[in-house]
Amino acid sequence: MARISGITIPSEKQVQIALTYIYGIGPKFASTILAAAKVEPTTRVKDLTEAEEQRLRDVVDANYTVEGDLQRLVTNNIKRLKDISSYKGLRHKAGLPVRGQRTRTNAKTRKGKGVAVGGTQKKAATKT
Repeated sequence: MARISGITIPSEKQVQIALTYIYGIGPKFASTILAAAKVEPTTRVKDLTEAEEQRLRDVVDANYTVEGDLQRLVTNNIKRLKDISSYKGLRHKAGLPVRGQRTRTNAKTRKGKGVAVGGTQKKAATKT
């Protein structure tokens, strides 16, 4: 079990794919890291030597902001936008799409389940 930046990466997968399990490392950064550490991308994590694992750790720690630090940075950026009441900050507060997407349709992920407008359902008969 290899641990990089406090994350246990899956041992059955290729290193190139396993690195993407770390928050902040995608496919492009994974290939760049492997080139810098001189590790073969198709090697399985369980087949890595201790020296290769250490080189990967060193490259990630030295050159990339990942996991908790990156999440904290993103959260602080969003909080700053909310505090200064910028347009993007207002969209974050309202839970609406931030980057100019339409909201008349296709915004279910941000807006959530639709709430029925009052007065559209028939009233139930009351007992008198």
